[in-house]
Amino acid sequence: MSTPDPPAFAPLEDPAGGGVTLTARVAEQVRDAIADGRLQPGMRLSVPQLAEQLGASRTPVREALLLLESQGLVRFERNRGVRILETPLHDLEEIFTLRLLLEVPATRRATTLVGADELAALREHLATMRAHAGEDDETAFMAADRRFHDVLLRAAGNRRLADQVVNLRDLVRFLGASTAGRSRTLTTILGEHEAILAAVEARDADAAAAAMRAHLLATAGLLLAQEGGGGPHELAWSALPEAS
Repeated sequence: MSTPDPPAFAPLEDPAGGGVTLTARVAEQVRDAIADGRLQPGMRLSVPQLAEQLGASRTPVREALLLLESQGLVRFERNRGVRILETPLHDLEEIFTLRLLLEVPATRRATTLVGADELAALREHLATMRAHAGEDDETAFMAADRRFHDVLLRAAGNRRLADQVVNLRDLVRFLGASTAGRSRTLTTILGEHEAILAAVEARDADAAAAAMRAHLLATAGLLLAQEGGGGPHELAWSALPEAS
């Protein structure tokens, strides 16, 4: 099965100037097309064709694609041009879709089942997060964050679900993706968890699920924007009833 043709690119405005190198501008054009879905994994680009479309010479176009190759976005293939690769953006889309589908209903159920010991553990982990937010200690803060989520999910009574979420969180960590200190502060993240715990303590399952959903969507949106070059992003599955 053949892959669809890549989109046509509009010529660059003022390709000789603008204060930004031509290589950087070409890289930005291709990166944006990957981020917004115009360039899909498996599509191929031709250096001569791309240079002609952009009104640029082949050298900066090739240099731009080599830069994107070093970032894991494309791959040069002998005699076949440049292939668009699966990117961290796609991984994050899939990971947070799964987390949304798993953690929101699990939080709803946990709110009705959580016991005194688990509530005490949640309060303890939140207090630890609060202390480390004040110290701006991201590593210790995120460790307490993971424990908070784990206690809450295990309170839902599904060990396998909780284990799957641990694995999904580890995948995000291995990708090196984090919003802390980049697109939001530890204090902001703390506030999202405070809202979750307040609803759990009130035994308001709907509010707890909504707070968890808001937290996951905020995290996903910021991470996807970071990986996609800064534009707004929303999980494609976020509107499904199973995720609400």
